[in-house]
Amino acid sequence: MPLSNTVSFLEVFGVDRVRSTVHNRVHKADLQPETGRSPNRIAVDETVIQLDDEQYWLYAAVDPQSNDLLHTKLEPTRNDVITHQFFEELCDKHDVDDAIVLVDGAVPLHRACEKHGLDFRYERHGNRKSVERVFRKIKRRTICFSNCFSNAEVETANEWLRSFALAWNQPI
Repeated sequence: MPLSNTVSFLEVFGVDRVRSTVHNRVHKADLQPETGRSPNRIAVDETVIQLDDEQYWLYAAVDPQSNDLLHTKLEPTRNDVITHQFFEELCDKHDVDDAIVLVDGAVPLHRACEKHGLDFRYERHGNRKSVERVFRKIKRRTICFSNCFSNAEVETANEWLRSFALAWNQPI
């Protein structure tokens, strides 16, 4: 829900808050998707997103059965070290030792899976399409984010992505 909608919603209940107050409260909450999941399959990919005039690499892991975002990471570049860190964080957050990781042809993803002893499979379609759907949604939202929060710091974008993941994972 955009902050302006949240402010309007609060006004219905007689709570008068400015947008900056709501924004600061969301950041203080440090919203995160839940940890401790044990998915059978994980679709992992990276894509470029635009924030202001800069391009960043968004790494994401999605549970293809539920389409839930398991982990995200936003980085200014893409390389083996960053990909390894992404998988390390994913392994720390969730029980993925027995999961099959679905990846595209990106060599850094293959190397990181091998380094962490994860069973991975190259897949262009099928279950890996779930991560592509999530990426399309994130890209649409980050275009709005970039337009609304120009000159935002990367950490602000990372916080927004974590909050987006939490909201995305909520049942409808």
